Amino acid sequence: MKPTIDYEAVFKAGQAPSLILTPDLVIVAANDAYLKVVGRTAKDLLGRPLFAAFPPNPGVPPDAGAQGADSLRTSLEQVLTTRRRDFMPLQRYDVEAPGRPGVFEERYWSTVNTPVLGPYGEVLWIILSTEEVTDLVQTLRRSPADAGEGGPPARDVDAFARGLQALNEELRQAHREQRETTSALREAIERQRRLVFEASHDLRNPITGLMIELECALSEPGIDLQRILRKSLCDAERLNDIVADLLDLARVDTESGEPPAQTVDLAELVTDELNRRVSGAAVAVHTRLAPDVLVRASRIRLARLLGNLMANAERHARTKIEIHVCADPPDAVLEVADDGPGIPPADRERIFERMYRRREARERDPGGSGLGLTIARAIAEMYGGTLCVADSPVGARLVLRLPLAS
Repeated sequence: MKPTIDYEAVFKAGQAPSLILTPDLVIVAANDAYLKVVGRTAKDLLGRPLFAAFPPNPGVPPDAGAQGADSLRTSLEQVLTTRRRDFMPLQRYDVEAPGRPGVFEERYWSTVNTPVLGPYGEVLWIILSTEEVTDLVQTLRRSPADAGEGGPPARDVDAFARGLQALNEELRQAHREQRETTSALREAIERQRRLVFEASHDLRNPITGLMIELECALSEPGIDLQRILRKSLCDAERLNDIVADLLDLARVDTESGEPPAQTVDLAELVTDELNRRVSGAAVAVHTRLAPDVLVRASRIRLARLLGNLMANAERHARTKIEIHVCADPPDAVLEVADDGPGIPPADRERIFERMYRRREARERDPGGSGLGLTIARAIAEMYGGTLCVADSPVGARLVLRLPLAS
């Protein structure tokens, strides 16, 4: 039979002096050890705000080291914000003498504040656990004459407290950085896992198509081989596009050092790339290109970036695509706009995620990889620029900004 645990009795008998606070910092429980160390009764504390029950000592000078009330309030607010335990450094927090309001006794504490979380991650309570170290501090303060021959040397306790506080902050910062690094690594691993899964799914479709067509060609006599070959060629081209996207993304992710760069005229780049594209497109392309808008980047990569923006616009445009190039110091600006259905605000960042494709995009082009805009933004950032979706009265408008070449 599972034993029944009286948690209230366990808390009340705990050896570490402890309080339980609401998120509003109202005292709702105090164990016997805490009541004993502060010389109060439960009636004195329960139901009262923490800083009303223990007001700060107005006589503590600002340079006296750790200001108890300020430090404690900061720690409790941090617990409420981060929902994580906070270890406080040695702090001075004077306590009013029992039965003598306004008369404070100098006291030193080592405190830990721990959140108790609810089912949805919200902070239900804060457990304040503390140890009084006033005797230790007073011992360190004694001069050799007071302590006798061989006693501890005199110490500047306030400087000692400040040193502990500084060390505690350094450790806390190191812990935060380690946590952020670990989180970034986890996100990178998860992103790669999703990429492999989704790329495998996209690769499987054209491979399956190729296998079916080849099996039909082998098993059915008199079949139209030209039709089979044309269909197989389309599937092979689709496979090549996906592999090219994956290779480009891998290069962007792994490249270190200064990326290759040359001076590129954006107007010339747009003109050259439009001349290379297959004519007879279903939509018209209109341009407004300011001359001598120069940037430092790889021409090949900017051509890939522009090609990906054009492919995205062609997928959604109804009748036209517009390309604008201008200087907006300190940036060069290249815009690609279409008159399609546009991009909802909620999706304006998601479209740059790897493999993310809106339902409409999948319906218009089931074979798309969902990597084109990811690669385009990565190239922009590689050369100190940005790529984002801007407001547009009709359709979608993607705006590339790169630093102007000096």
